[in-house]
Amino acid sequence: MRQELDLSILQDRTVLVTGASRGIGRATALKLAAEGARLILVGRSLKDLNETAELVSSSGTVPIVLTADFSSLESVFSLVSSIKEEVPIMDGIIHNAGQALSASIEESSEEDWDRIMTVNAKAPFFLTKELLPLMEKSDFKRIVIVASVVGHQGYPLQSMYTASKHALTGWSKSLARELQDRGYRIHVVNPGGVATEMVTSVRPDIDVDQLIGPQEIAEWILFLMSRTGNSMVDNVNIRRESKTAW
Repeated sequence: MRQELDLSILQDRTVLVTGASRGIGRATALKLAAEGARLILVGRSLKDLNETAELVSSSGTVPIVLTADFSSLESVFSLVSSIKEEVPIMDGIIHNAGQALSASIEESSEEDWDRIMTVNAKAPFFLTKELLPLMEKSDFKRIVIVASVVGHQGYPLQSMYTASKHALTGWSKSLARELQDRGYRIHVVNPGGVATEMVTSVRPDIDVDQLIGPQEIAEWILFLMSRTGNSMVDNVNIRRESKTAW
């Protein structure tokens, strides 16, 4: 019988983590590094990325640190060029970078729409597209896409954010089918309220003590990245314990 969970398969795997400067991205980087993965950490803030890198290095692996602004496709393409100079192969991608917006439809602008859609949907699409040649060289091929509860629900004052996450989830479904026969495992993780700066900025009404810890989402990502066997998990919905069941 094949083992269903094998953390050893992450040893020496090259994995890109976006939004790695804090929150879920940082927690995920620490989990993967502890299992021996070689990490490429990406985010906007070099200072925060270096803090993540210092924490990751305590696991015995020195990550590659690259900055990028996902609101600009030019920055995305520049990032890809830098990655190709650093590594010959890509085994996994954790799409975690994202941006939220809390605003009524009357207060929302075209500039807001373009920025939110680019960061949350357009950038992951083109980053994946450009990195596929590196992933084709791998026998691992794991992609985890951190979407959101708003990827399948709607909330007031979050229409642009919700639209972008619906787009991200829809793209993920198509991508999974398109690449399935080429050995890719693509997973979507939909967290509810997580204790990050982004969540508290759009939902200041939430009791912080009831929010999900970033490390809890990281544990799910680690679980998905290290699964073997014939069963497949396409989509994981994770809610706060205090949220109404189902």
